[in-house]
Amino acid sequence: MAVMAKKPDSNERRITNRKALHDYHILERLEAGIQLTGTEVKSLRAGHAQITDSFVRINDNEVKVYGLQIDRYPPAADFNHDPLRPRTLLLHRREIRKLAPKLNQQGTTLVPLSLYFNSRGLAKVEIGLAVGKKKYDKREDLKKREHQREMDRAKAGRRGGLD
Repeated sequence: MAVMAKKPDSNERRITNRKALHDYHILERLEAGIQLTGTEVKSLRAGHAQITDSFVRINDNEVKVYGLQIDRYPPAADFNHDPLRPRTLLLHRREIRKLAPKLNQQGTTLVPLSLYFNSRGLAKVEIGLAVGKKKYDKREDLKKREHQREMDRAKAGRRGGLD
């Protein structure tokens, strides 16, 4: 009798790195598998992970994510994992060869954007090839967002109490 992977619920969490979208211009996005232990999967399904301060490096055709914190799974007690261990990302060799020269350009980096389970129940990491934003770019983004909110309020007929 074969055991099937649990189908993800629609209410399962997608852990996102909002800080990365604030600090970087994302040039390219890529989906990668992630190599996890059993307790890491259990903890991740419960939504106990933090991706904010993590980054990705390529060493000898091996892609690893550092700083990704997946909390310990309490029922596992003695068989738990190290919450901050480097985890291997699963990419095809041709994808790694395609990314490596882009990383050698000045100012580019790889950052994890989100961590989730796909429709088949496999853990995936969305990584982005990114370039750091300057301070004035961040201020400009905030101005655009505020302007868009004001336009949306005006369209909805709610002008913040001026009606």
